[in-house]
Amino acid sequence: MTEPTRPRILQLSGLDPSARHALTLRGAIDIDDVLERAKPIVEAVRQDGDDALLRLARDIDGVALTAKDLRVNAAAFEAAYDQVPADVVDAIAKAARNIRAIHEKQKPEEYALTTVQPGVLAGDRYLPIEAVACYVPRGKGSFPSVTLMTAIPAVVAGCPKVVVITPPGPDGTCDAGTLVAAREAGVDEVYLSGGAQAIAAVAFGTETVPKCQKVVGPGSPWVVAGMRLCADEIAPGPPAGPSESMILADEAADPERVALDLMIEAEHGPDSTTYLVTPSADLAEAVAERVVDLVGRLSEQRRDYVKTVLGINGGLLVASDMADAVAFTNEFAPEHLQIAASTPWDLAGQVTNAGEILLGQDAPFSMANFMIGVNAVLPTGGKACSASALGVMDYMKRISVAHLTREGYDALAAETEAFARYEGFDAHALAITARNRNAS
Repeated sequence: MTEPTRPRILQLSGLDPSARHALTLRGAIDIDDVLERAKPIVEAVRQDGDDALLRLARDIDGVALTAKDLRVNAAAFEAAYDQVPADVVDAIAKAARNIRAIHEKQKPEEYALTTVQPGVLAGDRYLPIEAVACYVPRGKGSFPSVTLMTAIPAVVAGCPKVVVITPPGPDGTCDAGTLVAAREAGVDEVYLSGGAQAIAAVAFGTETVPKCQKVVGPGSPWVVAGMRLCADEIAPGPPAGPSESMILADEAADPERVALDLMIEAEHGPDSTTYLVTPSADLAEAVAERVVDLVGRLSEQRRDYVKTVLGINGGLLVASDMADAVAFTNEFAPEHLQIAASTPWDLAGQVTNAGEILLGQDAPFSMANFMIGVNAVLPTGGKACSASALGVMDYMKRISVAHLTREGYDALAAETEAFARYEGFDAHALAITARNRNAS
């Protein structure tokens, strides 16, 4: 197939319901075949621990490791600061501060109790999960931003053990940027393993890699398969599918900046989905022309991705009016949403389904992905209608707590016994009647 050189433009009002719904469908990770091939990998790690990780690193990654290489040593952390350009180190440190500031606001007080009625105190106690793993991919590049986005909320939550697990590079070492990000996030445990074997390692534990209660982070189909296969041993974080974005714009939007921002998530890969939704046909035409000009400034690979995403997977949608544009936005439930309009706050109040909302054209997706502080691990595939950005609560558990005085007990005893007898639970009822008898 020859990739189109110009984004496609579609008229939303001209589509029947099935065609309109088809626009909300996007690429999904098909892991049925990978699941079967991942089963022996997971089982090998469960049975053989470190030996399996070393064998799989050699056979799958082509990397020769020893057991002492599985955990990155302190010297490598120190060396990483010299290996990463100074401006990138500064960017990582500043991003870490911003991410921490946002996520500290999410952390609840340990106890949240309410006096339900006199003598009845009840509510919740919030505690961090004891051991969590942050998976940081490496197959398509280096991603210190993923390290920050996954590890900082866990550290803020107060998890006693937070580890990063990431594939080794061709030379058997850890990406230096990932080590800098881990240190800036407050994490000093980084382990080298990738794919399904990495998930199995933190699920079952090995001689070197600690067993964890939860694993979070994006990755390849092998990582997704590992999370599914190990779900009985370790809680998986929110699944992350191919990248997707949407720009909701009116006629006041600058077509140059719309075109630039449309390409951001589109360059992730040919399975991404990106839309402009606007009631302005003139804007759509202007944006299409600007994309044609701007895409030539990308590398060949990124250029091909953008052409495919905007020409086949997504495109420029012309709605009948802004209400229709907002309605489609909510139907699609985008991972990333930017509102490029003269009244962004008014439109934001009408958006009910989105992983994140960026208000105005001075908030490009790239800035949110790295520097603003909002979490960039977001629900994809339409799951933004029921799921949220990764945050502190993903690393915490909630325990119900109640305390009754005798006054509170007496006020609820008769109704409790009535419930128990209606539902046929003799012991439930006896616990009330016998207690009342003993008290009299």
